[in-house]
Amino acid sequence: MLWLALHFHSLPLEVFTRGAAVSGPLAVAEKLGGRTRVVACNAAAEACGVGAGMAASAAQALADGLVVRQRDALAEQAALEGLAVWAGRFTSSVSMAPPAGLLLEVGTCLNLHRGLGNLLKMARSGLEEVGYAAAMACAPSSRGAWLLARAGVEKAIHEPARLEAILVTLPVALLDQPAGVVEGLDRIGASSLGDCLRLPRAGLARRFGQALVDELDRALGRVPEARAFFEPPARFERALELPAPVHVAEALLFAVRRLLPELEGFLTRRQAGVQELELVCRHERRDATVVKLGFVKPVRDAGRMQLLMHETLGRTRLPAAVHTIVLRAPRVQPLAGANADLFRTQHGEADGDLLLERLRIRLGPDAVHGVETAADHRPECAWRPAQGSKRAAAANRHRPLWLLPDPLPCRDGRLKLQSGPERIESGWWDGGDVARDYYVAEDGDGARLWVYCDRVSGEWYVHGVFA
Repeated sequence: MLWLALHFHSLPLEVFTRGAAVSGPLAVAEKLGGRTRVVACNAAAEACGVGAGMAASAAQALADGLVVRQRDALAEQAALEGLAVWAGRFTSSVSMAPPAGLLLEVGTCLNLHRGLGNLLKMARSGLEEVGYAAAMACAPSSRGAWLLARAGVEKAIHEPARLEAILVTLPVALLDQPAGVVEGLDRIGASSLGDCLRLPRAGLARRFGQALVDELDRALGRVPEARAFFEPPARFERALELPAPVHVAEALLFAVRRLLPELEGFLTRRQAGVQELELVCRHERRDATVVKLGFVKPVRDAGRMQLLMHETLGRTRLPAAVHTIVLRAPRVQPLAGANADLFRTQHGEADGDLLLERLRIRLGPDAVHGVETAADHRPECAWRPAQGSKRAAAANRHRPLWLLPDPLPCRDGRLKLQSGPERIESGWWDGGDVARDYYVAEDGDGARLWVYCDRVSGEWYVHGVFA
């Protein structure tokens, strides 16, 4: 087995900043004991001398205009769950390591991603898309990979011997042990994992507990570690609070781009696609604005969703400022994988679907549609608009493809009837009953027409034109 550990060291800060670019100094503070201290800050605040562990009041004195946000543990938990959904694009074996980590078993999917190097590159690029930074490390054991990531040792290790050589240099403070155990080890001079391993196992367990020895063994891969894998939710719905109110719909695209990769991971994990998206824009003291996005066929690609979302938001007017967005996928459908054509040209079927979707956004959902057959003998009722679906109809050389919007009276007596009649008597059940005899005719100019004689009035009409 090979484990990939992701440690999100700036998660308390990024839950507030990923929704938009923040240029001013920003710090996240938490009340520890009787004082409020800074736990994370952005680069602008660090440039003013603000750092983690500093009192919030001292930080505000150092940085003019510093914005201090209270740490939101619930938002961090939701963000970690969203990242677990996103990680489903790489492997189905995703385990959460709260409060700020993920563990992915990737040994079984390296061939799918063309090797570990390519997988790490995609993971790094994907994290930038969703707006998070993480330290990444690989090791044969999940605990060993997690300790490397927490220490910032971004290495990919396959051999247990090499893993042990690096772990022995790490401080004991990285272990998942109570503060009393870490302080006790420090008092006896055991400041690193190597110091602990050199002590007698029985004495170490008797003095500091068996849990310490077990954790060391799990980190080195000597004892297996059972981990619970994350189960994605049944439906996708992700919210993102914006750092500042947004008044222009097109400006929401930055925040939407953070959520779309999570949706792509959700769909990949479910082997599904989405045919409709809803972007809920929440306002203060008024009802939310719902922006809907539809696709010709179920899709999974976040880039395509982003392109159409950009088109839609560019034509949306917000009634008020937006403080939070929610992305929903109400129509999730199975989407089977397809082999790509080796010699596929640039303009394929997907390009045609994308053109239809963009035209619907610009012209309206009812202006562009397909056509499918309907079970009715009357020609004007034998078809109906179709949103993306296509139903093949049996070829009939005696009927034209082009029907006139309304039948026109036939005034030309020089028509030559070539075939027919085709009698149609139908529609008595809905008040639109007809009794007609249809013929294929040719006029004086050589055009082939589809004409009929109304058997009630005896009048002749032109109903269609052959190509």
